[in-house]
Amino acid sequence: MVTKLPPIFETRCISSLSKVFADTELQDSAVREGTALWKETYSFQVAYRSSKLIKPLQIKADSPLLPYLSIRTVGLSPSELPVYDNPDSGYMRTAPGLYPDPLYPLSEGLRAVPGQWRSVWVTVSLPSKADFDSAIIGPSSLFTIDLQFSDATGNLLGEERFTLEVMPAELPEQKLLHTEWFHCDCIATHYGCEVFSEEHWQLIDRYIRNAADHGVNMLLTPLFTPPLDTAVGGERLTVQLVGLEQTGDNQYRFDFSRLERWVAMCKELGIRYFEFSHLFTQWGAQHAPKIIATVEGAEKRIFGWETEAAGEPYRQFLDQFLPELVRFIRSRGLEKQVYFHVSDEPAGHQLDSYKQASDILKSHLSDFAFLEALSDYEFYEHGLVPIPIPSNDHIEPFLENGVEPLWTYYCCGQHREVSNRFFSMPSSRNRVLGVQLYKFGIQGFLHWGYNFWYSQYATRTIDPFRVTDADCAFASGDPFVVYPGQDGPIDSIRWEVFREALQDLRALELFESLAGRSKAMALLEEDLKDGLTFKTYPSDPGWLLHTRERINQAIKAVSVIGRGEDMDTSE
Repeated sequence: MVTKLPPIFETRCISSLSKVFADTELQDSAVREGTALWKETYSFQVAYRSSKLIKPLQIKADSPLLPYLSIRTVGLSPSELPVYDNPDSGYMRTAPGLYPDPLYPLSEGLRAVPGQWRSVWVTVSLPSKADFDSAIIGPSSLFTIDLQFSDATGNLLGEERFTLEVMPAELPEQKLLHTEWFHCDCIATHYGCEVFSEEHWQLIDRYIRNAADHGVNMLLTPLFTPPLDTAVGGERLTVQLVGLEQTGDNQYRFDFSRLERWVAMCKELGIRYFEFSHLFTQWGAQHAPKIIATVEGAEKRIFGWETEAAGEPYRQFLDQFLPELVRFIRSRGLEKQVYFHVSDEPAGHQLDSYKQASDILKSHLSDFAFLEALSDYEFYEHGLVPIPIPSNDHIEPFLENGVEPLWTYYCCGQHREVSNRFFSMPSSRNRVLGVQLYKFGIQGFLHWGYNFWYSQYATRTIDPFRVTDADCAFASGDPFVVYPGQDGPIDSIRWEVFREALQDLRALELFESLAGRSKAMALLEEDLKDGLTFKTYPSDPGWLLHTRERINQAIKAVSVIGRGEDMDTSE
């Protein structure tokens, strides 16, 4: 009788900053302990490899933190365009292939494939200390998390223990304003539902909830269909919150009931600010966005690419619409919570058309905030954009001139030297943004792709599980951070790591509030000979992990000692 030997099964606890590729040896060292603050979301991974196929593979967790713990499996996504033609040395790989990214629920199945390293993603969503049931779980701040892998018959294959210390302080509320452009049309298209039907509203709710949970507190609000990434002469699916009826020649009646519902839903889900969609087309403000109205009982497009931005018909429309919108804003007490755009990414040669469009809007909206993504400091100097949002590779002139308030963004163009979140970049290059935002006092962050599931210029729909680069237009990882699951969003490891970046920022702000900014900066840069900039930062993920550990330990020390007379918080 031949005895069947069990498969060789390996496991290794690793940090959230590791990327586990199925086709390469796992080089990352084991990480079996960490620290966190109350109200923080902490993640780590357990990588595993088997010599044989095991399907299904089972995993069981045991921990005092079990009520706050979730486990997902790290899936693989294809990339045809992982990098552009001139990548810097800070990429993990440049070849097309399968990249670890989506985080699938365990209900979709866990398996071990012969010879391939895979991983599970373990998340602990810590509550506030006041909500923590210490009477049941105990007063200790040191918690173990035990994970066991077994086959379908229950045979133990491997096990790991992770120890998490929770510090005696809570992560403060986020100060950074953060928007990821939210594409309602992509949700309707993918799920095959009518725009603003009850099904669509329910899905929008789930995606906003996910965004807010990851630090989004400002939401792109489609007064009219946003004129973003749209082919000239083309159009995207209509997603227009403002109801509109044309009652005569250049006369209009407005209905804000959908906008009212949107605002109420957003507030309930944790959105505090509203970024109204651009009122002129992208790249120069030369045309009106697509606007649909009821005309003699039928829906009709009354403005679009055929409409000159500074022409009399659109000006007359805005002269009627904007005062009504202002009344809506004031009646809801939203004056300090709304932000306006003119046109995305204006360039210097488009100054005249942008100024004309801006003057039209500001004749009605001078009391409200305007912000714009732009990269040309000379354009800003003309005073047309009160809140500039330069890309993180063009931000130096804005910093040198002390511009405030100052935001930043990145997208496909920021693929050399600076932080970004492409598939092909290490997760540390994603997370380092948080400490950069802290050092330079950046007040807001914008990204264009929360869920852009179309090809470039929105010319066709794509399957984001198969096409991750907008049809070879943007490096994989740029167009979206969530995937469309059956009932709502599926997170990516990039989205989880970006939340960690924002938590690093908040932890530094907490330490500053306890010990002063000079001590916080000294702690942040204590082992950096050349300091920290947007283009100069350690590439080693261990630096980020150790730096956050130092911050947490410093918070713990100050929290235990208290702010007595010996604690100097002056600058």
